Amino acid sequence: MVEMRMSNFKTICMLACFLSALSVAAQQVRPRIAGLEGNAAYMSLLAEDGRLQQREDSVVRAVERTRLQLRDHPEQRQAYSGEILRLEEAIFSIRSARGKLIDRINTIEQEWVLSNLHVATPPPVSATEAAFAVPDSLKRRYLVDNLFFRENLPTPDYEALLRAQRLERVAEEYVRRYKENYRQMQELAGIYDTVRNERAAADLEGKFRTIEGMNRVLSDSLTQTWSYIFDNKTYAYNYLLDKLGAEEELTRREEAMDAARRRLTDLEGAYSSDAVTDYFVQKQLVDDYEVGLARMLGLGEARDSLAAAVQRLSGVDYLLPPIAWRERFFLDYEPLVFSAAPIYNYRNPIPECRVYERGTIYRILLGTFRDKPSPSIFKGVSPLGYLRTAEGRYAYYAGGFETRAEALDARDRLKERGFKRPEVVVWNDGHASNLTEADAGEAIAFRVEVLGEEPIGEQVRRALAAASPGYELTRVGDRMVVVGPFEDKASALRAAEAIRGVGAGLTIKVSEIGG
Repeated sequence: MVEMRMSNFKTICMLACFLSALSVAAQQVRPRIAGLEGNAAYMSLLAEDGRLQQREDSVVRAVERTRLQLRDHPEQRQAYSGEILRLEEAIFSIRSARGKLIDRINTIEQEWVLSNLHVATPPPVSATEAAFAVPDSLKRRYLVDNLFFRENLPTPDYEALLRAQRLERVAEEYVRRYKENYRQMQELAGIYDTVRNERAAADLEGKFRTIEGMNRVLSDSLTQTWSYIFDNKTYAYNYLLDKLGAEEELTRREEAMDAARRRLTDLEGAYSSDAVTDYFVQKQLVDDYEVGLARMLGLGEARDSLAAAVQRLSGVDYLLPPIAWRERFFLDYEPLVFSAAPIYNYRNPIPECRVYERGTIYRILLGTFRDKPSPSIFKGVSPLGYLRTAEGRYAYYAGGFETRAEALDARDRLKERGFKRPEVVVWNDGHASNLTEADAGEAIAFRVEVLGEEPIGEQVRRALAAASPGYELTRVGDRMVVVGPFEDKASALRAAEAIRGVGAGLTIKVSEIGG
């Protein structure tokens, strides 16, 4: 049996947590910023974060194993998808707890940095960082700690530079959390595309939107923090180059800055977060700037350390494409069934017809009555449902169909069964339209209008044709192409969804047209 019992699942999770606790306990918790090792609350938060990280890693590995099983046994998709969903819920809970924990850790670190900018004597340091307690002239690894910067920058500018250096860790943490959330959103979107239960889909969407909101907050925080770092570092370094009279180097840096601005303009809005994109592009610029300064000043250890950081950064994929969340409509499409005897009676009454807020569904109107009629008059047709009209009458509908063609076929079958005037009614996003009441010869159809920000070229036009095979493309001016007509809105919506994948800069609209 593939599906794991919840009791076994809980046992595994408890065992994973126990082993994780032992693993973390065996490791020494070290402060991320020297000087905070004496803060008991801070060290306790770091220890708890480590435990949560171990738990998260354990559950993530379980998800990976289950995904491998799903790949090897696709016929058990429903069971494995349910198990993955339960594991993802555990990951979501752990990450939510870690997010709150890290916020508290970052707050303590930022408050400590700010309160110690003007401290005359250095704070206590750990044994592993004892090298940084020696005189300034020997501080080599961190560029801004070198005596040259303190002696050649105005005191307020140097203090701002120090704070910018301390905040680098905070910015890195924002990016790390953003990318972790992004990965989880990708997984949620993948599961959402496979679930068949509307409630499970709604739960997944709720979690997706929650994490999406968390990433918006992280993006805002990253923008604020990184702007401070970037502005103060580049100002200080430009000041020093100008003071040294290094005009050629200053010109090169200004040209690199202009190139970075142009690149950011090209990338704006194309990826998941402009804040993350800006961070990596500008971070590469700043790191390269610092390597050049270290080389000019003969600071070999700082130069080597920075060069290694530049190399690591160059291998990071920071262009995160937007995650496509394709909303699914869980409509119950039901064909007509004809029974010899009525299936509805006083024990099994005809239910109220469900009206869906989103999506398109066709039904057949059998008749409108002042009072509820006997189910026997519907001649064994099912499924049936009723709605109250604005006048208080009872309108009875049969079936539920995805396309207009299916509804018309059902209408004809009902006529053959003796129903005098069955009518086709379509609901689009909760709004009903009686298609049969249209004038004779009038045909309602739909089309997809594609509007470009710039003139639509032949390459885009070919992509549109590939996304909507079998339908006519009509150019309307330079910037609009019309695709269609479509017999029903559902087909037009599917084509519009496919067309959205053609590329950015296209506005897509589904319109109704009549004969």
